Parts: sequence; C-alpha cells; structure tokens
Amino acid sequence: MKSRYYIVLIAIVVVMFAAPLLFAPSAEYSGSDSAAEQAISDTGYKPWFSPIWEPPSGEIETLLFSLQAAAGALIIGYFVGYERGKRAKKDIKTTQS
Repeated sequence: MKSRYYIVLIAIVVVMFAAPLLFAPSAEYSGSDSAAEQAISDTGYKPWFSPIWEPPSGEIETLLFSLQAAAGALIIGYFVGYERGKRAKKDIKTTQS
C-alpha cells in the first residue's frame, strides 16, 4: 500500500515539473527578482545609495549566496540535532528509572 502511495506522489511531482516545459517550450523563464526589478525600474525609482562592493560576476554572487545558505542550514541543523539529542537522552533516562 505504501509503495503505491509513494509511486503516485513521485508521478505527480514529475508531472508538475514537466507540464510547464511541455505546454510552453519556447517561453522565457526568469526569476521573481528580475520581474520585481523591472517593475520597480518602470516606476522611475532611483536608489538612495549604491552598494559598497559588487561581486565581479554573477557566478561569484551565486557562490556567495550558496555559502550563506549553507551556513544557515548548518546552524539550523546543529540546533535541531542538539535538541533531538537532548530529548533522546531525556527519554532514555525516563525509561531506565
């Protein structure tokens, strides 16, 4: 029963990812950042200040963002694991008593 459930879920996920590519193969896909940037620049908004440092290329910017995401995931993972360890240790003490 469970294996059928997982197969159906995987099939749904595959269809969800494949459908946009099948129905609009020549469409230009861009992120929400570029759409928001375009909407803001259309209003005539001028930034108040400029960045202190800009990465030399998009690849470096992506690298820095990925490192930031990895560091955040590492911190969250550490604290979740620490709390699970504390709870497991507490459960072992209560079952031994």
